[in-house]
Amino acid sequence: MRVMAQLSMVMNLDKCIGCHTCSVTCKQAWTNRAGTEYVWFNNVETRPGLGYPRTWQDQDRWRGGWKRSSGGRLTLRSGNRLWKLANIFSNPKLPSIQDYYEPWTYDYETLLDSPVTKNYPVARPYSLLSGKPMNVEWSGNWDDDLAGGREHAVKDPMLKGIEDKVKFEFEQTFMFYLPRICEHCLNPACAASCPSGAIYKRTEDGIVLVDQDRCRGWRMCISGCPYKKVYFNHKTGKAEKCTFCYPRVEVGIPTVCAETCVGRLRYIGVMLYDADRVLEAASVENDQDLYEAQLGCFLDPFDPQVQRAAESAGIPGDWITAAQRSPVRRLITDYRVALPLHPEFRTMPMVWYIPPLSPVVDVIKDTGYDAEDRHNLFAAIDALRIPVEYLANLFTAGDVATVERVLRKMAAMRSFMRDVNLGGDPDEEIAASVGMSAEDMYEMFRLLAIAKYDERYVIPTAHAEQAHGLEELATECAVSGYDDLGSSAAPFGEGSGPGALTPVAVENFRMLQARQTSDGGAAGRDSPRSGRVNLLNWDGRGVPDGLFPPDGRVAKERSGRAYRGHEKDSR
Repeated sequence: MRVMAQLSMVMNLDKCIGCHTCSVTCKQAWTNRAGTEYVWFNNVETRPGLGYPRTWQDQDRWRGGWKRSSGGRLTLRSGNRLWKLANIFSNPKLPSIQDYYEPWTYDYETLLDSPVTKNYPVARPYSLLSGKPMNVEWSGNWDDDLAGGREHAVKDPMLKGIEDKVKFEFEQTFMFYLPRICEHCLNPACAASCPSGAIYKRTEDGIVLVDQDRCRGWRMCISGCPYKKVYFNHKTGKAEKCTFCYPRVEVGIPTVCAETCVGRLRYIGVMLYDADRVLEAASVENDQDLYEAQLGCFLDPFDPQVQRAAESAGIPGDWITAAQRSPVRRLITDYRVALPLHPEFRTMPMVWYIPPLSPVVDVIKDTGYDAEDRHNLFAAIDALRIPVEYLANLFTAGDVATVERVLRKMAAMRSFMRDVNLGGDPDEEIAASVGMSAEDMYEMFRLLAIAKYDERYVIPTAHAEQAHGLEELATECAVSGYDDLGSSAAPFGEGSGPGALTPVAVENFRMLQARQTSDGGAAGRDSPRSGRVNLLNWDGRGVPDGLFPPDGRVAKERSGRAYRGHEKDSR
C-alpha cells in the first residue's frame, strides 16, 4: 500500500445557476495576459450542448484519454511513443481556433472619436490574433442557456442513443449547468502524452502542473487530455492549464473559482488513496465498473493501518486530520452522492459532481400532487425532464442504476428534511429506504445546504519542510511504461520514456506573480508597472506588500507637494 494525498473538488450541480462568476474571476486571475485570450481554465457549459471546445467529449474524433487493449493493458488513444515520434511535427488531432473561438475586440475609437454624421458609427470586431476585421460566429458560451438549441444542442455527443427521449421544443426540453476545471487526474493522460516530460503530478497534493521551462510546445498534451483542459499559449509557445490555484491552497485558502462561487456549490478537501491500485483500477474491463474501481482506490483516514502507512510515506499529521474532516471524502465515499465526470476516459478524475435533481419537484407539482412526498419523488425520477440516461452518459459510462441511486438519495433528503422543517418527527423509514440513517441524512443535508466556510473548504497548508519539494520535485505518471516499447531509453529526450523520474523545477511564486501582473518580463521595483499590487494571493492578514508606499516615501512626497505649493504661491 502506497498512500498518497490528493486535493480534490466536488461540485453540487443542483446549486449552479450559470452565472459564470467562477469563470470570470479565474480568467482575471490566471489568463488575463497576451496569448491566453481564448483560454478559460474554468468554464461553465450548458447541457445538453457542444461544450468548450466544441464536442470535446467525442473521443472518436479527438482520441483523448486511455483505452484498454485486448490484453488488458492501457494505451493512449492518441497513439504510443512511436506514433508520436512519427507525427511530432504534425499533430492532426487538435481542436482548431474555430473549435474554441477566435477572440476579438471592437474598434471603439470609431465610436469615441466619430464626428457628427447622419449615420450612426459602428464599431467593427477585430481579431485579437491577427488584428484583422472578422465576423463573430462562435464563442465560449455561444450556446449558453440552449441558445440555438435546435442547431447546436442536438449535436451533443452525450445524446447518442437517447435522441428519442430528448425534446428541444419549448417547455419539453431540459438543461442544466456543468462547471469544468482540470480534473487533476490520478492517471493523467496529458502527462503520459508529453514528449518533453513537462507535465507532472505533485507528490504532495496531487496537483497536475506544467513546467514552463521544460515545455517545448509539442501540444501532444492537448490531444491526450480527454477533457481538453490544456491550452496552448500562442505568444509564449507553451502549454498552460488550471493549477488548482496552488499558491492559494498552499496557504490554506480555496481556489478562486470556489471562493467566488455565488451558489456555494464547490467543496474542496483531501482524499487519501493507494497509488498501487490506480493502474489496476484504470484497467478494469467494463467501463461501467470504473466508478466502483476508483472508489476502491480511496483509503479510510480513520483506519490506524492507513494512518501508519501515511506517516511512513511522509504525509503530515494535519493532512491526515484534514482527510478525516474532508467534505469531499464524505460526499464521495461516505454518502456516495458524488460521481466522476466521464470515468470511461480512464484517467481517474478527481473533480466529482453531484447530479442535478431540481426539476423533479416542478414536474410533480404541476400534476397537483405533494411534490415533497417521498413516494411521489421516487416515482418521478424515471420521468425527469433530465433523462437519467443522459446523466449516466456523463458520470457513470452509461450505468443508469448508479445515477438512480444517487438521485433517490437526494430526493429522500428533500422529503426527510421537509418533515423536520415543518416541525414533525424525523421519518427514519425515509433514510432507511436509501440505505442511510436519520443522522447521516441530516448531516448530508447540512453539508449540502447550510455548511459554513470552514466546512466546505478543509485545506491543510503546505509545510515549511516541504518547501523544496513543492518547488523542485515531481512524480512520474501513475501509469508508466504504458506502451509495448519496453525500452529504458528516453526517445524524446530527458524525462520521457518508461521509468523516467527526473526532477523538474516549477515556477516559484515570485516568477508567477511577475508573469501574472505583466505582459512582459518581471517588473522591477523601478519599472513603470511596479506599483501594481496583486491581491489574489493575499491571505487577508496584515497589509499586502506594495499597497501603501513606505513611510519615508510618504513623507518625501508630502514635503515635495508642500514645496511645490509654496513655490506656486510665491509666484
